[in-house]
Amino acid sequence: MYDSAVVEEIKYRNDLQDVVSAYVTLKRAGSGLVGLCPFHSEKTPSFHVVPEKGFFHCFGCGAGGDVISFIMRMENLEYPAAIEFLAERAGIKLPENGITEKNGVNRIRIKEMNRDAAKFFHEQLLRTPEAIAYLTERGLSGAAVKRFGLGFSPDEPHALYNHMRKLGYNDNELIAGFLCGISKRSGKPYDYFRGRIIFPVIDTAGAVIAFGGRVTDGSLPKYLNTSDTPAFQKRKNLFALNFAKNHCGEGFILCEGYMDVIALHEAGFGQAVATLGTAITPEQARIMRRYTDRVLISYDNDSAGQSAAKKAFRLLGEAGIDCRILQMTGAKDPDEYIRKFGAERFRRLCTESLTQFDYVFGNIIKKYNINMDSERIKASSETAEYISGVLSAVEREVYIVRASEKLGISADNLRSDIERLRRLNSKKEKSDKQTELVRNTVGYGDRVNPDRIKNRSASSAEEAIIGIMLLLPEQIKYASEVLELKPEDFVTSFGRKVYEEILELYQKSDGFDWGMLSEKFNPDEMSRIAFMRQSRINLGNNGEELLKKCIDRLRLAHINDKSLEDIINEKRHGRK
Repeated sequence: MYDSAVVEEIKYRNDLQDVVSAYVTLKRAGSGLVGLCPFHSEKTPSFHVVPEKGFFHCFGCGAGGDVISFIMRMENLEYPAAIEFLAERAGIKLPENGITEKNGVNRIRIKEMNRDAAKFFHEQLLRTPEAIAYLTERGLSGAAVKRFGLGFSPDEPHALYNHMRKLGYNDNELIAGFLCGISKRSGKPYDYFRGRIIFPVIDTAGAVIAFGGRVTDGSLPKYLNTSDTPAFQKRKNLFALNFAKNHCGEGFILCEGYMDVIALHEAGFGQAVATLGTAITPEQARIMRRYTDRVLISYDNDSAGQSAAKKAFRLLGEAGIDCRILQMTGAKDPDEYIRKFGAERFRRLCTESLTQFDYVFGNIIKKYNINMDSERIKASSETAEYISGVLSAVEREVYIVRASEKLGISADNLRSDIERLRRLNSKKEKSDKQTELVRNTVGYGDRVNPDRIKNRSASSAEEAIIGIMLLLPEQIKYASEVLELKPEDFVTSFGRKVYEEILELYQKSDGFDWGMLSEKFNPDEMSRIAFMRQSRINLGNNGEELLKKCIDRLRLAHINDKSLEDIINEKRHGRK
């Protein structure tokens, strides 16, 4: 656990507005800032940041907290790693205490191990003519091999393992870093990557954080990728972003695979990146938005690629990115297209890319025979469904005119259908929000504090108590010593745990900082804790009298829950 002075300095040097602005486009609204929430999909901003008071809160999904809990959520980090992340951002040197994150292995150690593994793989590639011949046949130059640090894993069970053990890495570290697995039959470690071309995944700071491995024959699985480790989360990284971030003035080119990206870089398209063995994630979309507001989707020209493109359009659009898509003919992917037709032809193809409307509407036209009335009606319905989801009224009007001309129908009729759908969708959205609000108010489906529904009055009292103590730490001593508030006075397990951790933090630390509770609670729990504190900020009455009334309400709830026999036994033994 870090000293409170260290945590306070880290928070001071990492202004909440500056940190959040790296992920979210914020606009001034009254005394605070608002933007689209980075933790759930939304069209209307409900994410609020109050820099002066050091907290954020989303009224849509309930996420909230301070700068530390924001980074924990945003970067999917545990508390120690979030402290390390923010300290590095602010140039603060932390005490050497060997922060551990998973099975006793920290992410710094993982990165060191990956660096050594990458060197081993690269050396093996240079010693393996068959692997070099494969890459040459695929059109990769020696310069590309060196630039991307490509390697080869020998088709042996313990080649990497034996090498890494000689360098001082133990079995636990190799397994945590996903370089080795454990044989179910023998119980001994074995190399995870065997007989594969190795593609190191490098972060924007230049550290090797993961690997992808591709077979050189037709065996399956074609690709193997590092699973999540203390240094790597697949959904929050992009292959070649370390290079592409410096060449994305005109936007990124988003590909599916490693070979596509390397081929594009070789051909002069340094802005190419790829997802890592998975469909695009919201986190990856937000990462791209940090660098640019334009992305050109260049997925494989097959049904799976086109299906993935639909998801990419949605997630990139939600992140505020203007998307277009390439439609390649004569090749299944960018790598093959460039080898067949050349870089200049691909460059022209980029200028002919389609907007999302062109892409969706084009597929609808291909799907139906619009010369038949029944098919034209279906095409019109699908078109109306798509246009109804477009936020901009100007965009909708442009699409209505174009679609009506192509479909041979009245623009007024298409517009009428679209407005009807928008009203229905709006009504459903309001109904869903109202239902969710009611459920949250009464406590149904409360995963953070499931006990809350059992006694809403007492639960509200304990939330007020916690909120007051977090806002005014001096009240912690008054409540615990003068009013003799005990953990067992709380009616919910969550409230009891929060109070216990507040007491421990207050007693151990020389300066109470509620954000340090992040070490003990997950992001969802911290959001609830932050909301308790925030709820008291704008209320004038947070004094000792209210604190006493709330504590009395808790104790009364316990009395009401007791049976007559319990009360008699307590009186008999002298307990109140």
